[in-house]
Amino acid sequence: MDTGTHFIFGLGLGGLAMVDPAVTSHAYGPVAVLIGTIAGSNAPDLDGLLRFKSNADYIKNHRGLSHSFPAIIGWAALITTVVSLLFREIPWWHIGFWVLLAVVVHVFSDLFNSYGTQAFRPVSRQWVAWNIIHIFDPFIFSTHLLAILLWISGAATPQVVFPVLYIMLGIYYGWRTLVHRRLSRKIPKQDTEYQAGDRYSLLPTVSLYRWNLVRISKDCTYGIGEWDHGRLKWIDVLKCDEHPAIEASKQHLDVQAFLSVTPFPCGHVKPQTWGYEVRWVDIRYRYRRQFPFVAVVLMDLSFNPLQSYVGWLSDDRLEKRLKMNTY
Repeated sequence: MDTGTHFIFGLGLGGLAMVDPAVTSHAYGPVAVLIGTIAGSNAPDLDGLLRFKSNADYIKNHRGLSHSFPAIIGWAALITTVVSLLFREIPWWHIGFWVLLAVVVHVFSDLFNSYGTQAFRPVSRQWVAWNIIHIFDPFIFSTHLLAILLWISGAATPQVVFPVLYIMLGIYYGWRTLVHRRLSRKIPKQDTEYQAGDRYSLLPTVSLYRWNLVRISKDCTYGIGEWDHGRLKWIDVLKCDEHPAIEASKQHLDVQAFLSVTPFPCGHVKPQTWGYEVRWVDIRYRYRRQFPFVAVVLMDLSFNPLQSYVGWLSDDRLEKRLKMNTY
């Protein structure tokens, strides 16, 4: 989920902790647990600091080891230790339980997005993305916000409003999962362009009734469409290039970082007088006829790299960046 949603999850879990008598029986218990749940709900995303090293390091490692089994225990232990030292009168195991829950909820909720995580490391380094909930979900955010407003205004006690909130969110996650499974079976049967061997991926949007759709054919062609209020519409077709420059670009660290996180890479080559421009795009993130998540390598005629970029940029900003760094 996005940073704002993780933060509001931390507040919500802090409110849910008010059902714990060991927390509410101490004057500073609610404060201690709220600090712990907010910190626990955001700690796994501290891998964002890798941006200061390089975009490639950030992209390759974001939601990787920091979201793994060992990291969940590590984050919870570290935050619990710090909070317990600040609030010694509160039993540490009660603080630890709520902190651990906050970290687990962070990682678990990220599994429902399209980006996914490596949550099962060290058992598996496979990226797991269930493609069920958008990275920002208006329903999840707004219901948390409403519950928190009811709490701080005194209109409802946290012991009532937050259990209701999380029961409701559990039902919501279950409903979205069932809808995703049903549509994943239904759409191939309705697609008149279906060919044997085609694979489909249904991707969530901020709308409850609109899903983005990717069809992967055996000839490296991507069909890009959407399922909108029960109607299937194909809006673009992308054919990936086959060229020696494509293979040469895979040796570059920026491209390797990009390919390590996307299940839908597509490479294109643009010959230039000075060499080749190889642009990899992630089919998952089509926005206004552009693909803002890219890896680009400029190479000379002998396939030696001249300039590169990996990350999120619009086409116009990417062109300006590459020109600025080339000349």
